[in-house]
Amino acid sequence: MELANWILMIVGYPAVLVALYAFIHASLQRPDAFTAVDKLTKGKWLAINGAAVVGLVLFNTPNTIFWIAGLVAALVYIVDVRPKVSAIQRGR
Repeated sequence: MELANWILMIVGYPAVLVALYAFIHASLQRPDAFTAVDKLTKGKWLAINGAAVVGLVLFNTPNTIFWIAGLVAALVYIVDVRPKVSAIQRGR
């Protein structure tokens, strides 16, 4: 296997785990927490993160636009939405 393929595999597999984490986290949250922090609804985030997981699995090479879009969607959820949803459910 070439070095480039190894690098793509090292980057690709963790990206799937990141998207899967985002999907699981969104599925475990209360629906009203999303609207309370002025974000998209729980159903929309589940659809976005579910599509991200599927996109990262099906297009498993990091040089396709679908792969990049899936990773960006999962990272937006983790960096922007997750902290606010978690904080509001803790009472902050």
